Order: sequence, then C-alpha cells, then structure tokens
Amino acid sequence: AVISVKVAEPQFEGQTKTKLGNAAIRSFVQKICHEQLTHWFEANPAEAKVIFTKVASSAQARVAARKARELVRRKSATNIGGLPGKLADCRSTDPTKSELYVVEGDSAGGSAKSGRDSMFQAILPLRGKIINVEKAR
Repeated sequence: AVISVKVAEPQFEGQTKTKLGNAAIRSFVQKICHEQLTHWFEANPAEAKVIFTKVASSAQARVAARKARELVRRKSATNIGGLPGKLADCRSTDPTKSELYVVEGDSAGGSAKSGRDSMFQAILPLRGKIINVEKAR
C-alpha cells in the first residue's frame, strides 16, 4: 500500500528523514490507516488470518533473536571478563538470587551441571584439590 500525504511544512525525524515527525499529521494518517485496515480485515478474513499468523511468527522470531543475541553477549562477556571457560553460568542476572557452586574436578562438575537448576545455579569446576583455608595457615 502507498500513502501519499502532502504537508505544507513537513518535519522529519532523524538524519535519514524517513519518518514524519508532525504529530497532527501522524495521528491523522494512523487513524485513516486503522479504519481502512479494519474494514479490509473484516471483508477478507482468510487473508487477515494469514497476515496475523505471519505477524505472530515474526514477533516470536524477533524475541528468539533478541534472546540469542543476549546470550551471546553474556557468553562473550564471561570470556572477555577473565571468567574461567568451564564456568556453567546461570540464566539469572540478579546476583541476590544466583548461587555459585565450586566443585573439585570435571567429573564432579558434570554431575553438578546435570542436577542443577540452570535458572539460578552456576557451577565452576576447579582442577586439583581445593586448599582448606583453615589448614593452610
């Protein structure tokens, strides 16, 4: 669909000038588009259903892409931040609800990873035996 609007003194947003900034004109165009689309959707319910299905799947894809980008950003932040590569991080970003379990060795780490709640429990397997602080004095 093409909408042609002639405005005496248009105001555009941003440097690319792709979005009209006049509030009065914008609300008028939104109102007309809403009325016409509503009329068309009521007259063509089969096509409207196809469009709504595509819109819903696009919204789900956007949410999944955002979550994937966030996960990649978190994973790269742990690698850059000096955190160990064997850390199985939790999904929660709230430190008050997160738990870190430090375990001896990869085998204990594997068992702990399979039995944890990955929403708030992180596992860090360490190599070797952990020094007892009380006996190290």
